[in-house]
Amino acid sequence: MRIAIVTTHPPSKGSLNEYAYHFVRFLKTKVENVQEIILLLDELPQGGEYPSEQNQAQVPVRSVPCWKFNALDNAIRIRKAVREVNPDIVLFNVQFASFGDKKIPATLGLLTPWLLKLDGRKVVVLLHNIMETVNLKSAGFGNNPVLEAVIRLFGNIITRFILKADWVAVTIPKYVEILESNYGAKNVLLAPHGSFEEPTDAEPNPMPGGNPTVMTFGKFGTYKTVDLLVEAHAVLLNKHPDMRLVIAGTDSPNAAGYLQGVREKYAHVPNVEYTGYVAEEDVPRIFGEAWVVAFPYTSTTGSSGVLHQAGGYGKAVVLPNLGDFAELVLEEGYDAEFFEPTSSTSLAESIAKVIDHPERQQEIGLRNYTAANGLPITEVVDWYLIHFEELLKKK
Repeated sequence: MRIAIVTTHPPSKGSLNEYAYHFVRFLKTKVENVQEIILLLDELPQGGEYPSEQNQAQVPVRSVPCWKFNALDNAIRIRKAVREVNPDIVLFNVQFASFGDKKIPATLGLLTPWLLKLDGRKVVVLLHNIMETVNLKSAGFGNNPVLEAVIRLFGNIITRFILKADWVAVTIPKYVEILESNYGAKNVLLAPHGSFEEPTDAEPNPMPGGNPTVMTFGKFGTYKTVDLLVEAHAVLLNKHPDMRLVIAGTDSPNAAGYLQGVREKYAHVPNVEYTGYVAEEDVPRIFGEAWVVAFPYTSTTGSSGVLHQAGGYGKAVVLPNLGDFAELVLEEGYDAEFFEPTSSTSLAESIAKVIDHPERQQEIGLRNYTAANGLPITEVVDWYLIHFEELLKKK
């Protein structure tokens, strides 16, 4: 089959680019099932280019930049590109802010699956969050109750359009329940998220040595903020003066300038490192040096790729005591120390429970490694291919 995927992908820094990278990394090994992969990508800044990928032992991958973050005509542009490449099936790797951090372009972009269905296309949407569980204030939307109510109303309408796809895949059981009960959906699938690395015989290293290192990874400034983490770090320095805090990643598209503001506000706190954007080849080193991976989130918008990554590297984690994370830990067998998401004291105490107790650090890391390796993303790709083949058999 020829598969088109509407997504971001490195070197684009857009949301979900890393998930797409690993998904495609394994999809292109499926030479018995797939003839060609066409990536329908967001346009890079001027001068940027997507690399050409050709490997005789793998499925050919073609990059087609055809949409732009916050553009109003993304649905039309993607529809035109799909008509030109004419794939057998189209997969969307999206969340509610994939096409823009402004309300109108974000909404219009999410109409694309419906437009493609009008063209008679086979369409599957991997939806990483749903409006009912998004904290709009924390995520950068909705500054007053009236506006929030309007956004939720439009979110409800857009969800109904998204559900026009042949199948909508979500990664959390609660999302399936909400979409079926609130919308009467009959085409929602519970999809495994998967870990980004293949299982190996090598032992994980939850305790890498060196100075105690706490790392956080992501796009910051909306529901992922690091102020609390820096404050917790300042407290922990009293006992561990050589402790490092590594803030790996960039501003969220909704919060330009956030990390620079944090740098200035906490310039007096020592041993804080800001990596900026982390290239894919540097990810193993960033995770490998960490004693613990922290998730300073005030809310969640779905399953966490970073949690699966941390598990893949055998790392201990500290998580906010929030519903989605707690459910993910329960469902997929991860372990963590939990903290109250508004308390730097609670966060510092949770980190201390890991770095001050090597046996607990190792216990969490090994359990997370086992959970992550229980379902590598290569098997998730197989799961999608089975469903694609079933869909293509239908007239």
